[in-house]
Amino acid sequence: MGAQLRVYRRRIRSTKSMAKITRAMELIATTRITKAQRAAQAAGPYAREITRAVSAVAGRVNYHPMLTDVEAPKRAAVLVITSDKGLAGGYTTNAIKQAESLTALLEEQGKEVVQYVVGRKGVGYNQFRNRSMEQTWEGITERPAYADAKEIGTVLLEKYTQDTDEGGVDEIHIVSTEFISMLTQQAATRRALPLEVEEVEAAELEKEHGKPLPLYEFEPSAEDVLEQLLPQYVTNRIYFALLESAASQWASRRNAMKAATDNAEELVRTLTRQANQARQAEITNEISEIVGGADALAGASAGSE
Repeated sequence: MGAQLRVYRRRIRSTKSMAKITRAMELIATTRITKAQRAAQAAGPYAREITRAVSAVAGRVNYHPMLTDVEAPKRAAVLVITSDKGLAGGYTTNAIKQAESLTALLEEQGKEVVQYVVGRKGVGYNQFRNRSMEQTWEGITERPAYADAKEIGTVLLEKYTQDTDEGGVDEIHIVSTEFISMLTQQAATRRALPLEVEEVEAAELEKEHGKPLPLYEFEPSAEDVLEQLLPQYVTNRIYFALLESAASQWASRRNAMKAATDNAEELVRTLTRQANQARQAEITNEISEIVGGADALAGASAGSE
């Protein structure tokens, strides 16, 4: 067996082994996507209802610091949700790019940006570039729990309620990845605080939701109810962003591993074809040598006669 043929066969064996690994990772990611989707779907109704309740009570309150934009905001907190592990395609890269764009926009507006990062990949990205981070969380991105979102929300709300001269922030933004479909995940930015209140006609809202809006009565007052609802609302926004990001992460990892498996299988076919050509060339060369030797031997025998 020639040296070139041995090289081809060695590469075929290693590529097949790699394809087995990526196939297994693809199957694991596929099963995890289903669980992550169910968790996000289960949290969806509560997220919609608490948003509707906050919207209703916000319309009854004349003034609240969480509903009012600061006249000259100085600092903004940006929560960036990345992954704890790699091999997820462009999932983390897209989230970081979105955060970079948001940071540049806020800095153009004259605001100091304070970063809060979720996920080891995002933490490593900033540490490598010697960028400061106010606080980080690791090991929660694959299976986020409500307790994790509550911890993050508590930290951000404490900063929001502080004065900017004492290290507080005037705005809170969340950069996460939306799960659109198994093939499409999109990094997006949302402002959590202060809330953006829009004047919308009730008829339009009923048409959008497909049913009449509920009528609320607030006890003891709308201000007290809003004071209790807003922390839960912010925590829920963070929790839902974590759940959607988890589903997006597994979907992106599945797509990346499927692409890697397909590429490995295509490479195996190419290497097999090249190995067959090399083997055929060796056989042809051996036959030529045998025929040449036989002709030379026959010529020598005829000359001796």
